[in-house]
Amino acid sequence: MPDLLLELRSEEIPARMQRKAAGDLRKLVTDALVEAGLTYEGAREYWTPRRLTLDIRGLNARSADQREEIKGPSTKAPEQAVQGFLRKAGLADVSQAQVVNDPKKGDFYVAIISKPGRAAEEIIADVMPGIIRNFPWPKPMRWGAASMPKGDTYDGVEGRGSESLRWVRPLQSIVCVFGTEHEETQVIPFEIDGLVAGNITYGHRFHAPAAITVRRFDDYVASLEKAKVMLDADRRKDVILHDARDLAFANGLDLVEDEGLLEEASGLVEWPHVLMGEFEAGYLEIPAEIIRLTIKTNQKCFVTRPHGAEEGLSNRFILVSNIDAKDGGKEIVHGNGKVVRARLSDAKHFWTRDQGDLPDLGTLQASAAKFDLDLKKPLDQRMAKLDALNVTFHAKLGTQGKRVARIRALAQEIGRAVYAASHAPSSSPSDHLLPAEKKREQAGTASSTSTLRGEGGANAPGEGEFLALVDRAVVLAKADLRTEAVGEFPELQGLMGRRYALLQGEDASVAAAIEDHWKPNGPSDRLPEDKVGLTVALADKLDTLVGFWVIDEKPTGSKDPYALRRAALGVVRIILERKVRLPLLKIIEPHTEMLILELLRRSKEANQLNPPAEMRNAAELTGSDDVDFFLNYLEFAATDEDRLNAAEIADTTPLDLLSFFHDRLKVYLRDMGARHDIIDAVLTPDADDLLLVARRAEALTAFITSEDGKNLLAGTKRAVQLLAAEEKKGTVVADGVSEELLRLDAEKALWSAIVTASSEASQAIAGEDFRFAMEALSKLRAPVDRFFEDVLVNDEDVAIRANRLALLKAIREATGTVADFSRIVS
Repeated sequence: MPDLLLELRSEEIPARMQRKAAGDLRKLVTDALVEAGLTYEGAREYWTPRRLTLDIRGLNARSADQREEIKGPSTKAPEQAVQGFLRKAGLADVSQAQVVNDPKKGDFYVAIISKPGRAAEEIIADVMPGIIRNFPWPKPMRWGAASMPKGDTYDGVEGRGSESLRWVRPLQSIVCVFGTEHEETQVIPFEIDGLVAGNITYGHRFHAPAAITVRRFDDYVASLEKAKVMLDADRRKDVILHDARDLAFANGLDLVEDEGLLEEASGLVEWPHVLMGEFEAGYLEIPAEIIRLTIKTNQKCFVTRPHGAEEGLSNRFILVSNIDAKDGGKEIVHGNGKVVRARLSDAKHFWTRDQGDLPDLGTLQASAAKFDLDLKKPLDQRMAKLDALNVTFHAKLGTQGKRVARIRALAQEIGRAVYAASHAPSSSPSDHLLPAEKKREQAGTASSTSTLRGEGGANAPGEGEFLALVDRAVVLAKADLRTEAVGEFPELQGLMGRRYALLQGEDASVAAAIEDHWKPNGPSDRLPEDKVGLTVALADKLDTLVGFWVIDEKPTGSKDPYALRRAALGVVRIILERKVRLPLLKIIEPHTEMLILELLRRSKEANQLNPPAEMRNAAELTGSDDVDFFLNYLEFAATDEDRLNAAEIADTTPLDLLSFFHDRLKVYLRDMGARHDIIDAVLTPDADDLLLVARRAEALTAFITSEDGKNLLAGTKRAVQLLAAEEKKGTVVADGVSEELLRLDAEKALWSAIVTASSEASQAIAGEDFRFAMEALSKLRAPVDRFFEDVLVNDEDVAIRANRLALLKAIREATGTVADFSRIVS
């Protein structure tokens, strides 16, 4: 069967766009061919900085003939309906249609449309121009004379304005050849904006710029290889990685590997050649992270470290050249070295200036007093500057300074919960792990079983000292946003704050929290290792989530511009993997009120009304923890519209946000191996202690996989179904069971078992021992089985029947103390 080779050669395509563009090309072309009636055996895309290539194997030489029947109106239909049918079917006269008899509906017209198949060459030539013209580049461009306004001409070319071809970089040639492996291939000569597809391509821009005649894919790859073009991007990556490792090892060094940089480097060269440069050792005084980012961002080079070292860097770097220079790359290394040294000189300047005093300390006194800052310390100065400049966090949510003040209050509430959890008696590390977590623990990699730094021990801080550390960490957490290093490299936010905090003598846990409060930054990112860090991380994420809920900028569909799903998943991971008992509603509700109050104060109407001085003082003293103050403010300071909106937001936001957390919790627990029906069975709309939900799910999973659990589940479902049927009829089932009406031994035994099991399960749940609660319920298995075997619920005696229905209700209520068994799939 024939194969198709397509190459689109252009000026250099940005490395970050190449992989996706090649994938888009494969999908667009194969989808168009299939839609036109062709099938194929396989397709693979390739790319280099100057070309996108598609290899399609086993393509049909011709599309199949098609026969389509179009049903028309009745033969007795009005002439207008018949004419509409003829137009739709493309028939000139009704005589060209067939008449079909239907015994029920009578005779009606049918048009038989036969479409002969088309040659693959014709289909390819037909679909390619549209694919190329409408290719989904994120930032396409127009070029050349054709891009001039319509009516203008230059050198015989007439401008086409917005109708001219757009491509990411000027498109230079198109190769499109089609044919079988053993026959001469043919060119599919479609044309687009003066470019005619042919069988000519070109090799490396410098090493082999001569024309290459292309016949089929294997010949094409071999010819490009001779012309110093390595077509396969993954092969280029392998060559770069292995050569870089070997070069580093030969110089007594280890390569600091970077997958993102490797991907980018492979997209910058068609013929990779690895070289080593160096810079003065004095620059190693700069933090390694700054050196690495400087060299990576500006020169796309890899850094190295001494062989066997886990930290630190050497003063050698590895660059990837696109040419095999005659001088062995000396000039290339020299040129890159000059640029690297210049960039590192700038970085050293940033690093030094960030440790010095700001020139306008006198203007920062008010901000320093607000946040208890010490203006003798550089990082404190930057925080004061951040507040004094009123740097905006979000137009509707105020400044970074306002945000830090909110997080500061929130972190104290969370800190008390974290401290209490870390000093409460705990069970063994694997007591509450789901299956996937247990596997990670057994493999020695379970982050969920890590011990938080600072827990226990004679030197562990008391609650007051701990909360003071939390407060200090919050105050400094955003300070590095005003440092020059982070201004140049935003990726270093948090990390540079930690560095500067240690330099000015901050407690190690405070410094760690400044870096870790951004974490986790994704599903596989590490969690904060320190109690102070996880407290600040929770406060930061919860403030973000509550804020965007209050202003109604929630994630919608696939859109999540503020990464709120990631923030919520981060909260879930910290709570579950660090075993934090956090009553989310008690945290969210007052914080919602605080945010609403802050928004009202900034509103035009509230500013005009100017709340009484005693209320302003109360706000400063109590924040929004005082619900009465919140309500009074709405009464005296807000307009009617504001008051109604604020009250509605205050009522709906906490539960709506909690529901969002539940969605993230479900995703997390499913990834950890929990069944979706188990999660639904234990998750109630107001369940705000996510750690308890996870523990219930773990206990229920173990229970229903046991023999007792399976049988009790079946019995409970039967009871629930019988009750549901009765309740659907309007039957009101009594809440209590009358022991006098229990006639049979089986129902007496069941009632006795329910009383005992309910009591034991309730006590176990109060003590949060869900496994024991399940064990208590397991004692119902035999009595329930016997009840359904020996007892007829629908007794002729109305009173006995009602009492037995109440007994079924008691079964449902007893099991419902732990979970909603009706949601569990058998």
